[in-house]
Amino acid sequence: MPRVKGGTRTRAKHKKALKLAKGYRGTRNRLFKRAQEAVIRAGEHAFEGRKQRKRDMRRLWIARISGALTQYEMKYSRFISGLKKSGILLNRKTLSEMAIHDPKAFEKVVNTVKKG
Repeated sequence: MPRVKGGTRTRAKHKKALKLAKGYRGTRNRLFKRAQEAVIRAGEHAFEGRKQRKRDMRRLWIARISGALTQYEMKYSRFISGLKKSGILLNRKTLSEMAIHDPKAFEKVVNTVKKG
C-alpha cells in the first residue's frame, strides 16, 4: 500500500492560521508555529471578552441609574427594591436609557417607587 502524504491538508491548515494572524507583529504573522499560538490565544481572549462585555454593560447601566438617582436623593439599592415591590418590570438597560434620554419619564418611575 503506498504512503499517503498529507501535504495539501497541512498547507491549508497553515494558510488558515497565517490568514487569521494577518496584522500581528513580528514573526507572529509569518511563522506558522508562532501564528498558531497567537491565533489560539487571541481566540481565548475574544471568547472571554464576549462574556466580559455583558458584565461591563451591566456595571455601566447601574452607574448611570445610580447617578441619575442622586438628584432624587435615593440610593440605587432602595430604588431597585422599590421597583420590585411596585411591580414595575423595567430592566436596567431600559432604566439607564430612560434616565439619559427621557428624564421626565424616569422621574415618574422614581416618584412611583417613592410612593410605593
